[in-house]
Amino acid sequence: MNTRYIMGIDNGSQSTKVAIFDLEGNEVAFGSSALKETLTPEPGVVVHPDEDLWDSVYNGMKNCLDNFEGDRNAIEGIGLCTIRCCRVLLKEDGNLAHPVLSWMDARLSRPYEHQDDQVKYVTTTSGYLGLRLTGEYNDTAGNCEVYWPLDRVTLDWSEDDDVIAANGVTRDMLFNLVKPGDKLGFLRKELAKEFGLKEGLPVVATANDKAVEVLGAGISDPHSIMISLGTFISSMVTRDEYFENATNFFPTLASIPHKYVYESNGIRRGLWTVSWFKKLIGEELVTESTKLGISAEDFLNLKAQEVPPGSDGLITMLDWLASPAMPYRKGIMIGFDQRHTRYHIYRSILEAIAFNIKNNIEDMAEEINLDLNEVVVIGGGSKSDVIMQIISDLFGLPVHRRKGNSSACLGAAICVATHLSIYEDFQEAIHKMVKNETTFSPSMTNHTFYNEVNNTVVKNVRQHTDNILKLTYPIFN
Repeated sequence: MNTRYIMGIDNGSQSTKVAIFDLEGNEVAFGSSALKETLTPEPGVVVHPDEDLWDSVYNGMKNCLDNFEGDRNAIEGIGLCTIRCCRVLLKEDGNLAHPVLSWMDARLSRPYEHQDDQVKYVTTTSGYLGLRLTGEYNDTAGNCEVYWPLDRVTLDWSEDDDVIAANGVTRDMLFNLVKPGDKLGFLRKELAKEFGLKEGLPVVATANDKAVEVLGAGISDPHSIMISLGTFISSMVTRDEYFENATNFFPTLASIPHKYVYESNGIRRGLWTVSWFKKLIGEELVTESTKLGISAEDFLNLKAQEVPPGSDGLITMLDWLASPAMPYRKGIMIGFDQRHTRYHIYRSILEAIAFNIKNNIEDMAEEINLDLNEVVVIGGGSKSDVIMQIISDLFGLPVHRRKGNSSACLGAAICVATHLSIYEDFQEAIHKMVKNETTFSPSMTNHTFYNEVNNTVVKNVRQHTDNILKLTYPIFN
């Protein structure tokens, strides 16, 4: 019997990752394509240049297929996962009327305001990229969250005209909706021919990228939580019920229809801060890592392991991109003395990520009576053994790293496997396709120490620094 394959696409904030899996969830080929830097032509405006999102998907697919040694005709479907909380404005012919608004754009904090009559359609990244792949004006309900007139019960557009109007759109501006696991359309014939894929290949809907990561991470146990270490860092659990009036988390649509993901408050520009730090070191980091014949990331993590837990008292607060509600906040590092090196700074950033997300999870856990027994960490940051061990020590729980380069790619593939009835349902697909790579066990000595630092110091820093930053904000902004 010939091997059968599924392709999963993960269009993220910094790159597009594309993976091909067999039906057991084993990654047999992987490719990626970096996105360009977003543009900020004026304060509050953050956009993706030109057709960069589509270019990254196209090039990521090409790169993955170039690395694939199997039969391209044995690929049976494509799952599409894209960045959430963006807004795409299209002309009547389906081309961009304006650059794609990033999730960091201030205009995403309010409903769409129609100011340009060349805008015919208002959609999400999944609608936009699905259109590029299939030529069909369909989108997934699972990516229509904030300022979209979605009926959460039917997973279709609201039938209330007042709800439609309150979101700044008209019905004819909206794409048709499908559910996660349903077909967006078939891959356009010209793309199938160009990529060497068979005609009639279904492109399958998923949900918002974080929810797809939850699916691909295999989070179905109510006592398990996923931490996503990416540009935006947050944690998520799955539940069967929608939670009204949540204060410490955001209930979002899952990548399984009529289920929900509860997402903790997050860290804006989380792993971006690590990239920022690497740029500060610059050529010297490359030089030192090259001497040892390892990557820059491996070199940093090797040096960070030499720094003791707590970074010798160096405390970092990750406000490199403040929230609109508290725009005065800035990134802070306090506690420098003669012991500290650049590697203390690096470890302190990693510890700050762990402290911040742990405290956000505690807030959510108190609100929903969450009792955890394991943590799954995914995303680019999970490749670092150092931060995985820090998280395990801080939580005092086993922390798992899943196999594969992208949980979102695997989550997209699970949606395809379910759509094609390869497995009976999403749960069976999760059981068959999600695999563990490494488990990190906590040091209880470090657990006690980290929690003392967190409860005594970290949780109290901002009540002192906020007042100073409120004074500096009007001067420097």
